[in-house]
Amino acid sequence: MHSYPDARSVVRDLVPDEPVMLNRPHAAARAAQFFAQGFPGTTMYAVKANPSPDLIVLLWENGIRTFDVASIAEVRLVRGLLPGATLCFMHPVKTIGAIREAYHTHGVRTFSLDTLEELAKIVEATASADGTQAEDLNLLVRLRVSSEHSELSLASKFGVDLADSAPLLQATRQHCDALGICFHVGSQAMTPFAYVQALDRVRAAIVQASVTVDIIDVGGGFPSAYPGMNPPPLEDYFAIIHRHFEALPISYNAELWAEPGRALSAEYSSVIVRVEKRRGDELYINDGAYGALFDAAHVDWRFPVQALEDDLSQPLADFAFYGPTCDDADYMKGPFDLPADIQANDYFEIGMLGAYGAAMKTGFNGFGAAQAVIVTDEPMASLYTGAREEPKRSDNVVSLR
Repeated sequence: MHSYPDARSVVRDLVPDEPVMLNRPHAAARAAQFFAQGFPGTTMYAVKANPSPDLIVLLWENGIRTFDVASIAEVRLVRGLLPGATLCFMHPVKTIGAIREAYHTHGVRTFSLDTLEELAKIVEATASADGTQAEDLNLLVRLRVSSEHSELSLASKFGVDLADSAPLLQATRQHCDALGICFHVGSQAMTPFAYVQALDRVRAAIVQASVTVDIIDVGGGFPSAYPGMNPPPLEDYFAIIHRHFEALPISYNAELWAEPGRALSAEYSSVIVRVEKRRGDELYINDGAYGALFDAAHVDWRFPVQALEDDLSQPLADFAFYGPTCDDADYMKGPFDLPADIQANDYFEIGMLGAYGAAMKTGFNGFGAAQAVIVTDEPMASLYTGAREEPKRSDNVVSLR
């Protein structure tokens, strides 16, 4: 993969007709090292955020040894790349065939669940040919918690309610070597307090079930920096999670796990796009809702942007984008701040797309081709370099630093 110093040099060299993905391996390596060295427990990368083989290997090389896989395809992918990695099958609803292959073929020993039915599937699928039940399972019961402090909710699809958790925890305890509780506070948690609330529910679940718990998995939700979204430093999240984990009624050697996806991959990629047409404050560009900008269209995510032309001189103005397909839904309202004199054939960069952007690209309507290159400059925002605005704190919020 060719390497360039920055996006402008890519445009000057390639003058591309199609979008160009810019990958920053040094940014992902820095994020991996930060979590591997700073999180007070086991960091597992949530592969769904970006399943790029290059990124997965890069994270491994920089200290991430455990991977959260959500499908048998992800199990096969990571096992093929990293024979020594620890894989945790954390999707709470799996087929018996997927569980069986993961356990017997790929050495997966950790599974999540949120119902008695899923527990029965895991017990059946991991048994030996003569019906002997597996004795080396790590089973994590997913508890439903609030997503009120996160930009994207993950509170409705998975997780057992606290009121129903005791029988499930007690039954699961009978079929595993290590019992865990996991949860997900939602994507882009904007305050560490999200984990305090969730861990309080974990405490209540343990007390009600009267079981010995060996693993606490706080899931994902660790944020990145975007326009209008400047979270506290990640060290604050680590400190408050560790403090409340230590206070739980759990076994003396219990393990603390986390599943960052966005926080490890967001700074890895950006994309160069070209303006094909301007209509007032709307720019028609060559990537969009069915490409790397799914979140910008469907959940109104605002990504940072910067113009790549040297002759644009007017102040920044608010723009909305249309993508290249025929679909009216291929629309990103933003607002995105670009020079007011930007016109057709001008290029600009959209940043912080390493999480979910590259993973969710499609070929709808014949669009979606994108060359990938490496750039060595810094991402537009970072939680690891100090290149970000400090979050605004209300008078009734006490800083943890």
